[in-house]
Amino acid sequence: MPGILVALIGIIVLALGYRYYSKFVAEKIYRLDPDYVTPAHKYKDGVDFVPTNKFVLWGHHFTSVAGAAPIMGPAVALYWGWLPAFLWVILGTVFAAGVHDFGTLVVSLRNKGQSIGTIANKLIGQRAKILFLFIILILLLMVNAVFTWVIANLFIGYPSSVLPVFIQIPIAIWIGYAVYKGKRKMLVPSLIGLVIMYVAAIITSKVDFLQIDLVGYFGGEGSTGLFGLGAVSSAFLIWIVILMIYVYFASTLPVWKLLQPRDFINSHQLVVGLGILYLGLLFLNPEMTAPVTNSNTDTSWFPLLFITIACGAISGFHGLVSSGTTSKQLNKETDARFVGYFGAVGEGILALISIIAAGTLFANSDIFFATYSSFSEANGAGLDVFVEGAANLASGIAIPPDISTTIVSIIVVSFAATSLDTSVRLLRYIIGELGVEYKVPALSKKHVATTVAVVSSAALVLLPQGPNGFGSGGYLIWPLFGTSNQLLAGISLLLISIWLKRQGRNYAITLIPMIFLMFMTLWAMFQQVFFEWAWYGTDSDMLLFVVGAIIFVFAVWIVLTAFNVLTNKYDNPMDND
Repeated sequence: MPGILVALIGIIVLALGYRYYSKFVAEKIYRLDPDYVTPAHKYKDGVDFVPTNKFVLWGHHFTSVAGAAPIMGPAVALYWGWLPAFLWVILGTVFAAGVHDFGTLVVSLRNKGQSIGTIANKLIGQRAKILFLFIILILLLMVNAVFTWVIANLFIGYPSSVLPVFIQIPIAIWIGYAVYKGKRKMLVPSLIGLVIMYVAAIITSKVDFLQIDLVGYFGGEGSTGLFGLGAVSSAFLIWIVILMIYVYFASTLPVWKLLQPRDFINSHQLVVGLGILYLGLLFLNPEMTAPVTNSNTDTSWFPLLFITIACGAISGFHGLVSSGTTSKQLNKETDARFVGYFGAVGEGILALISIIAAGTLFANSDIFFATYSSFSEANGAGLDVFVEGAANLASGIAIPPDISTTIVSIIVVSFAATSLDTSVRLLRYIIGELGVEYKVPALSKKHVATTVAVVSSAALVLLPQGPNGFGSGGYLIWPLFGTSNQLLAGISLLLISIWLKRQGRNYAITLIPMIFLMFMTLWAMFQQVFFEWAWYGTDSDMLLFVVGAIIFVFAVWIVLTAFNVLTNKYDNPMDND
């Protein structure tokens, strides 16, 4: 089948979902009120609570939730064929991700801009809330490990992307001051910033000495590197240290100084990047050379497909961003539909092009089966397959391969970095809240909590040893990231259902996808934790088993508690803020 036809069908379904289904949800279920005073205005402090234009906020929200997962997950899921991945990305976005991201944003708006973890206390009780916070804490640690690994891996594999990515930081800070201190509009400065980045990308693609190649600096593969670690491990170590220093400052600065302007630039990257890829798809008109379905696999797609694609269809991390940072910046409650639901649609469009880029890369099915020879090989190849496939699509509009590869890697790094510092900021909130809960006042201090967040995230990346030595933690933890992420989404949908019931509204739109998602995820997690990781005996498998078993038990406990609450009758609706 032509790739352009797959894209056309997917985009039409996503557009119809936003036009009609999200409108129904906004008006009949969540009942948005244009006169409601949002937390951004009620608790305005210029740091976290900042009323923001909906287009700027959409850019911040989308790039925070996008990361590398909606790119990597669908590219890995291509292992079972492109059709199963396509169907779950499209239908999951419309009927699950949209109502989840939108719903967690609305519930947070109606509860002082609190995170979904904090709101759980009102909905299902103190004990379940603490268990939920620990699941969130573990997931955020895994997000940090995974995205740090992705960024370091891309910097090592594509050294021409390093300088353009770091140029974005001072540009974003300048834009932040120009907009919030000089009262300028953000659109033109952010477009100028994007042009500067891409000019830098063209130059670094052509000028070798501007490419920051740490592996080459240490003498190339096979050399000793730092402390005898080897060149690759040394490069990973340095990049991880640099990234941790960066996220410390990025996650503690007021959102207007770096996050919002940088994310607005990255939202333009989305438009430009997707425009390049979809135009390339149109002019190149490649066939989907990946199989429609792949029967020659060593694992079944059912239920693993749904935890592998993860953020490409629905993600619990999105709910953390919606309720943790985005709800504190929403100018009007009616903006929640555009920011929340359309943010999920943007994620779906990104996941769709990931499937098409990977599915059209291979010259024939033999090359596909050689690359995707096993599920393990698919996990290792997914990210590089997307970058190469996207660069191939860009050739359809005559962009040279070296430049297109650099631009694609810049887009992936930018999204991953945005998710990384947002995740560290959220982790700081959770650590602070647990500090209050367990009477450790030092943990409620911003810089103490941030230090704990950064050090623990770095430890999770560095300590587990894998194929690349230092920095392999993100790669090793990836299988558990998908299951934990989907569990969090399922629990969040369950909490939204309880909130809707207490409001006396129809909660079927969140309960049905929740039941489906929890069934698939718990099944997949039980299968992985107790029938795979428990028996292999390697250090990484033991880590996955212990952490996975804890999350599984906590999740089952929370779900049983929440279902008990859901089936109770309430005489009075839940109070809103």
